[in-house]
Amino acid sequence: MDIISFLSKLDTQLFLFLNGIHNSFFDGLMYGISNIPVWIPFYLSTIYIAVRYYKKEVLFVIPVLVLCVILTDQISSGLIKDWVQRPRPSREESLAPFIHLVNGYQGGRFGFVSSHAANTFGFALLTSVLFRNRWYASTIILWSLIVSYSRIYLGVHYPLDILGGMLVGAFAAYICFTILKKIKPRLVSSDSYLISAFIPNVVILLTFLGIGIFAIIRM
Repeated sequence: MDIISFLSKLDTQLFLFLNGIHNSFFDGLMYGISNIPVWIPFYLSTIYIAVRYYKKEVLFVIPVLVLCVILTDQISSGLIKDWVQRPRPSREESLAPFIHLVNGYQGGRFGFVSSHAANTFGFALLTSVLFRNRWYASTIILWSLIVSYSRIYLGVHYPLDILGGMLVGAFAAYICFTILKKIKPRLVSSDSYLISAFIPNVVILLTFLGIGIFAIIRM
């Protein structure tokens, strides 16, 4: 078995393992967490934090946050899914007897990359480096990871779909931060080490990871 076949099989096995861990309580919880309207209060509270942190200059920050969400959504759903056309696990007939679905939810036809992972990870990463607060960063990144996991729990994404979504999110966060730095450089503190040193390296690492993921799902 070559490495691509091995990783593809491992992706499916890991999905089945994670999806197989479920109970009635988490069925309702994960279904709710995965529901986009549930995120609205969270987004609004983040905007409130931005207003408190940046005051009048939030007029430059909020459009960049909105742009980040638009970019992650359009790149993941508008471009990559239709291009790659990897069926969701919930749409694979061969896996149907082994998948746990909740409320009959199967999602759309294609699953790579996960829009939920892209949207939440991009937003979490960008706001973390803008607000520069350890507790906020820990909370919102944990939120992103839970939302991403909920997609596997519900049976609509493979783990590689999630990793691919995170790659898109990291890329969009970096682009948006760069735009803000060009428009309002003084809003970006020199101590934003996470974006200036860490994220570019993460983007490079995830790019190579993304190439590997693409090879696996297109085999």
